[in-house]
Amino acid sequence: QPQLVESGGGLVQPGGSLRLSCAASGFTLAHHAMGWFRQAPGKEREGISCISISGNITHYVESVKGRFTISRDNVKNTVYLQMNSLKPDDTAIYYCAAGCWRVEVIPYWGQGTQVTVSS
Repeated sequence: QPQLVESGGGLVQPGGSLRLSCAASGFTLAHHAMGWFRQAPGKEREGISCISISGNITHYVESVKGRFTISRDNVKNTVYLQMNSLKPDDTAIYYCAAGCWRVEVIPYWGQGTQVTVSS
């Protein structure tokens, strides 16, 4: 069965860093553009980053641009999100997905990992 599993979330202080990982099984990650989404309490899920199949092209929403970096390793079937200069507003559940932006057509989702930015 196709599956995505996120890891690396936790509690971090403002200005700190965290690296999220998303491991795929049951399907070939290299066949999909991959995205990261997040959902803060009381808010809708929003796409924050996307990486093309080859990894040559990346996109970020303005709120994380310059602070977050998405990458992938197709051999390891894994996508990553490096998060630097974290802010309290980054607090959310972070999800990886086999696609970008258009939630309604994304076939595979991870269960999410909690990121809390607080002093």
